[in-house]
Amino acid sequence: MHALQGIKVLDLSRVLAGPWCSQILADLGADVIKVERPCYGDDTRTWGPPWMPDNQGNQTRESGYFQCTNRNKRSIAIDITHPQGQALIHDIVNDVDVVIENYKVGSLKKYSLDYDSLRQINPQLVYCSITGFGQDGPRADEPGYDFIIQGMSGLMSVTGEADDMAGGGPQKVGVALVDIQTGLYATIAIQAALLARTHTQQGQHIDISLLDVQVATLANQVMNYLSSGNVPKRMGNKHPNIVPYQTFKAKDKSFIIACGNDKQFVDLCLAIGLPKLVSTDKYLKNQDRVKHRDELIEQLSAHFLTQNSEHWVDRIHAAKVPVGLINNIEEALNEPQIHHRGMVVNIPHNLNKDFKAIGSPIRLSGTPVTYRLAPPQLGEHTFEVLASFCDQDQLHSLQEQGIIENLHKD
Repeated sequence: MHALQGIKVLDLSRVLAGPWCSQILADLGADVIKVERPCYGDDTRTWGPPWMPDNQGNQTRESGYFQCTNRNKRSIAIDITHPQGQALIHDIVNDVDVVIENYKVGSLKKYSLDYDSLRQINPQLVYCSITGFGQDGPRADEPGYDFIIQGMSGLMSVTGEADDMAGGGPQKVGVALVDIQTGLYATIAIQAALLARTHTQQGQHIDISLLDVQVATLANQVMNYLSSGNVPKRMGNKHPNIVPYQTFKAKDKSFIIACGNDKQFVDLCLAIGLPKLVSTDKYLKNQDRVKHRDELIEQLSAHFLTQNSEHWVDRIHAAKVPVGLINNIEEALNEPQIHHRGMVVNIPHNLNKDFKAIGSPIRLSGTPVTYRLAPPQLGEHTFEVLASFCDQDQLHSLQEQGIIENLHKD
């Protein structure tokens, strides 16, 4: 049994935020049907290289970007701009619990695929709209992009080194964090709406925006501003409220210390051979360490340059103070803990039986995540899904007209 067994999802979204949401639902057991454009598919299908190799090691046209967010789904290719394509979507909607879309506000109304149209077909439908700026407001009609939102939301103003440091200036995060966080919030909202439906017997419209999500997840930084009126600034790898909580350079490379409380600071100083730092009151409490940040960090930094990073990490780790090396992605995937947790999974693909992907971080004791389907090829399941609504002659006719596309030409 799966946690979301019996839940059916129609995914009209593309790129990352929406597909990330539907992949989580699929991992949890929902039956997710991904609708794509005939001939083209999801935009990210062309976002390569890199491309997945086939069983012989030759490059396919299956992009790594598309594959990171579309496992456990079935792909159907339907032209939603055609009335017959819209009719097919309406047939499917009558049989699903959730619709996810990330079109510009109002774009789907002309195809009768907006919430007001579809709830007439299925009043219990949970309909999730993901946009850049939300369903209302002065910028509601504009498309939203992760990079732009990272800038607009203030995230980049607190990411990167200070302007007076080498390499200083605003920086975006190394992954599309806004899209991913939005996908997570959308997943939570959908599950809440499904639970509410058990009480009301009615569906509802979910309005999730990239900008709202990123402002909400500024967390302590935005609360620091509301509490003090002081605009947070970039501090590189330093923490605005905790010291020491940053990277340090050793002889060979940098490592991280994350001292979360006063006891850990004492244990740190003893572990690295600097007991003098805890013999003075001005470093014993975090609020004082924040006040005297510069002079404390100067002493620690000079000390750490005397040995290699592993020397310090081993000693600090033994004292049970949070510490870690800075890995690249290859090193991260080779961490023994990652191996133990099974975060790299094999999901046989039509073109590559040894296809590997990053697994779900969700661990449920009674209804575990399973990997049932590799990321689909375009239109791989069109006939399979639509066979519930059309006979074979109708399917072949629709394909000949270009209204649908099926990967396997039956």
